[in-house]
Amino acid sequence: MTERTPDLASEGADPRRAGAAVTTAQAHAWFVREVLPLEAMLTRYLKKNWHNASEIEDFRQDIYERALEAAEQAIPERTRAFVFSTARNLLIDRLRKESVVPIEAVAELESLDIAADEPGPDRSTFARDLLRRLQAALDQLPPRCREAVVLKRIEGLSQREIAGRMGISEQAVANHVARGMCVLADVVYGEPDARRGA
Repeated sequence: MTERTPDLASEGADPRRAGAAVTTAQAHAWFVREVLPLEAMLTRYLKKNWHNASEIEDFRQDIYERALEAAEQAIPERTRAFVFSTARNLLIDRLRKESVVPIEAVAELESLDIAADEPGPDRSTFARDLLRRLQAALDQLPPRCREAVVLKRIEGLSQREIAGRMGISEQAVANHVARGMCVLADVVYGEPDARRGA
């Protein structure tokens, strides 16, 4: 006679309870019962927040895989919040890798009924203070040096384009940018660079 695996649900045990064992069957049942019904909403969310429609299905599959793996450890208490937090984190990871943040993504991420990873007041204050110090340091650079730094680091022009616009050699552009970046690095890191002294 084969030993039957106990069905926690039928015995009244809650697989969401801390320390409760979750069988693969229970994780799959939870997935079908609670995650799959969110598919249409999840797909809309991904379409609004990702620029490449051909990747939506792959995103959704990655989210499903992560959700199921997590459920095999412990069934999440709040399925919708868990699934959309997973989606949000996956989008953020991919956006960071691509260094592209569509405005729509930021707007939609903020509108979700999920706690966001917003910086605390101390971090916001620090960031504002750092921006003020950087702006002050930028304003103190010699005009040609400041222009080269702004064109290179803010506007993203190449050295050749900057040289043409400023009427100087590419080497002069490189020197201006290097000097300016040393000054700005001093502001950020607070370590005066001896090379800048002359």
